Amino acid sequence: MPVSKKYLKSKPVCKVTFALPAQEAQKVAVAGDFNNWNTSDELKKLKNGTFKGTFDLPKNAEVEFRYVVDGVWQNDPEADRYQWNEYAAAENGVLEL
Repeated sequence: MPVSKKYLKSKPVCKVTFALPAQEAQKVAVAGDFNNWNTSDELKKLKNGTFKGTFDLPKNAEVEFRYVVDGVWQNDPEADRYQWNEYAAAENGVLEL
């Protein structure tokens, strides 16, 4: 299940649901420029092994993000695109909202 976006009509917000299948993982977090790259925003593990969490992000924005799976950074294969980040010396996934 890829990232899903739900735009609210009443607010300038997009509800973004991050979902990552990681059956063998113990902890998955999502970090990005929307939360100052804070790795404490852990996703909830579902019975089927997918980790999932929903965040309110601003509409009409581009958001860089990555997952942290048991301490290892990785991109979402379903990101809208990827962008090189000098600070991380890696490509980050980008969501276009």
